[in-house]
Amino acid sequence: MPEPTPLPLALPEGHPFGPHNLPYGVFSPGEAPRRVGVRLGEHVLDAGALAAELGSPHTALLTGPTLNPLLAAGRPVWSEVRTALTAWVTDPAHHAAVERHAHPLAEVSLHLPFEVGDYVDFYASEHHASNVGRIFRPDSPTPLTPNWKHLPIGYHGRSGTVVVSGTDVVRPSGQRKAPADPAPVFGPSVKLDIEAEVGFVVGVGSEQGRAVPLEAYRDHVFGLCLLNDWSARDIQAWEYVPLGPFLGKSFATSVSAWVTPLEALETARVLPPARDEALLPYLDDSSSEPGGYDLRISVEINGETVSEPPFTTMYWTAAQMLAQTTVNGASLRTGDLYGSGTVSGAAEGQRGSLLELTWNGERPLELGSGKRGFLEDGDEVVLRAWAPGAQGVPVGLGEVRGTVVPRT
Repeated sequence: MPEPTPLPLALPEGHPFGPHNLPYGVFSPGEAPRRVGVRLGEHVLDAGALAAELGSPHTALLTGPTLNPLLAAGRPVWSEVRTALTAWVTDPAHHAAVERHAHPLAEVSLHLPFEVGDYVDFYASEHHASNVGRIFRPDSPTPLTPNWKHLPIGYHGRSGTVVVSGTDVVRPSGQRKAPADPAPVFGPSVKLDIEAEVGFVVGVGSEQGRAVPLEAYRDHVFGLCLLNDWSARDIQAWEYVPLGPFLGKSFATSVSAWVTPLEALETARVLPPARDEALLPYLDDSSSEPGGYDLRISVEINGETVSEPPFTTMYWTAAQMLAQTTVNGASLRTGDLYGSGTVSGAAEGQRGSLLELTWNGERPLELGSGKRGFLEDGDEVVLRAWAPGAQGVPVGLGEVRGTVVPRT
C-alpha cells in the first residue's frame, strides 16, 4: 500500500514549497467547482474556504474559479493577503483550520490559474540570440541583429493556446520548405522544439496611451511562472520572413499551474549582466533596483536532464520588457502574460532549446530513449526551477510538463 501523505504542516526542513513560498493556483477536488489554492508542501490549501473561516476581509478575492480578481486588486492587497496566509500556516492557533482545508496534491486537478489576456513573447537572452544568429546567419559578421542591444525584441502570441502544465501537445502541421527543396510541402512538423522560459503575470492593467515606466514594474506584475513556448522550427523558418512567428509558435504555450508572487523572490533579485550599449532613458536601469532574478532552471526529456539554463544571464529584465510593451501607448490588462524568451547560458549544457542543444539537429542528443535532434511523438518534456531564498532555503517554482502526441 502507498504511504499516507504527511500532514500539510509536517514539512521537512528546507522544503522548497514551505511557508516562505506559497505560490497561487487554481484546483478542483474531484467534481467540485474550481477554486483558488495555495501550495504548501505536497498539499494545496483551499484559500477561499480558509479565508472565510478565519474572517479575512479579502475572502471574496479568493473564492472564485481564477486568480484574476486577486490579480486586479493591486500590490497593497497582494501584500496583505500574503501576510495573512503566512500567518495562518505558521501560527499554531490556526493550524487546525489549515488542516481542515488542505487537500493532497495527488487527489486534486490543477487548472490554468488565470484567464490569459494578451500574450507577448520576448527574445531577452543574448546567448540564445547569438546562437540562433550563428545557426541561421553563419556568414554574418555579428550574430545579433543591429537593434538587439537597444530594445527588448518581442512578438505578440496567441493567448487562446496557453495551456496548463500536464496538457498534451499535439504535433502541429503546416508548410515547410528546406533550402534545397523546389517547393513547400504540407505536413506535421519534423523539427518540434521547446523553449525554456519564464513567464510574468500582469495583475493591474494600465490606461491606453500611457507608458508603464521601469519603476512601476512591481505595481503591475503579480508574479512569475515557468513557461515552455513550444516551437515548430521548420514551419517557423519558412513563414517568418518578413514578419514574425505565426503558426510555428501559436499551437501551444505551456505554463505552470502555480504562480509565484514576486514577494517570495525578494532574496533572488540580482543585477543583470553589464550592458555594452547606452540605453535610451525609458530602458535605462543603471540607477534602478536589481532587475534580474537568480532562477536555476532544468530541462528534462523523458526523465533525463539535458540542460540547466541560468536566468541570471538574461540581458533584458522583466521591468524593461514591460516598459517596452507599453512605451508606444499599448495598455495592459489583468491576466496579461509575457515570456522572457528562451533562457540560455554561455555553456553548451545551459542552452534552453533543442535548436541550440543539437545545433539545428546536426549534433543529436544521446538519450536513453534514443538520439534526438528534435522531439518525437511520445516524448515528455519537464521544466523545473528554484531560486535561492532566505537562510539558504530554496524557493521552488511549479514545474511545466508536456507530452508530444501525434495529430489524429
